[in-house]
Amino acid sequence: MHEPKSPQKITVLGAGAWGTAVAIALAARHDVLLWGRNPAQMAQAAGARENTHYLPGFPLPAGLDVTADFDAAVAHVVDAAAQPGAEPLLIAACPVAGLRPLLEQLKGRAVPNIVWLCKGFEYETGLLPHQVVRDVLGAAVPGAALSGPSFAQEVARGLPCALTVASTDKTLRERVVALVHGGNIRVYSCDDMVGVEVGGAVKNILAIATGTADGLGLGLNARAALITRGLAEITRLGTALGGHAGTFMGLTGMGDLILTCTGDLSRNRRVGLALAQGKPLDTIVRELGHVAEGVPCAKAVRELAARLGVDMPITNAVAGVLFDDDSASDMVARLLARDPRDELA
Repeated sequence: MHEPKSPQKITVLGAGAWGTAVAIALAARHDVLLWGRNPAQMAQAAGARENTHYLPGFPLPAGLDVTADFDAAVAHVVDAAAQPGAEPLLIAACPVAGLRPLLEQLKGRAVPNIVWLCKGFEYETGLLPHQVVRDVLGAAVPGAALSGPSFAQEVARGLPCALTVASTDKTLRERVVALVHGGNIRVYSCDDMVGVEVGGAVKNILAIATGTADGLGLGLNARAALITRGLAEITRLGTALGGHAGTFMGLTGMGDLILTCTGDLSRNRRVGLALAQGKPLDTIVRELGHVAEGVPCAKAVRELAARLGVDMPITNAVAGVLFDDDSASDMVARLLARDPRDELA
């Protein structure tokens, strides 16, 4: 695989914690522009050289500029794409709910590619991110999902991390690997976009379940059982949607699931811990201050699994607590009362 000339032009659209962390990591080797929609917050970040709202405590490096000017952010990579030998990259770092509106802003622009970091299903349509991208931008713009077990704070701190880029476009996969792989970040690649995206979405629901179990003091045995049976749920749904079973044993399946279910930096795990305390959902979301993708994803996946006839008892139990006024203890009782079955069925 060739090494691109450095630095390359990279734009990150979305200045939340994860978008900022990725921008910080890439700015060590590339010319990175970070865009956020809030002009006041971006002006503050530019002046303080720190995103104090979403990722406090991590200085923005010299190679990272910030802006609230969407046209300038897109032009950063569009103009570069016209230069011989340039290999720019456009990264969408918004939540799933913001992906379609962001893509609508990109329609009609000569963007060279689009790589998204979001994990989940679009609630209104039940579409995965790559399907939303295709729906809005069509097939002409090469697209890829970059996913895997990764906490923003650790990536911004420069701690080791391994990710997977998934795309049916081999050239774009190679470009993402060439630009992102390096330092303490390893990047693997595959062409199973469905598998990678389903793993990244459903693991957030299971993190709520394990957080709830831990908050109830059910022990490490219960946590291990939930993670293992949760992986079975991810695999059943993913293969029903066309993903490859082997993908769910990799970084974006098992790896991301373990991290999100056990790491105290996980927002979805913290939702489960708060549910175990009896806090109402609106209070939990307000106190969290960040998006916990597992909450809307639980509703979308419950409905999708019902349409497909896929058995997802843990997801259904979590959705019951979040949206049907079931208690955390009801969730546990419902799971324990299930009839025994063949483990690998």
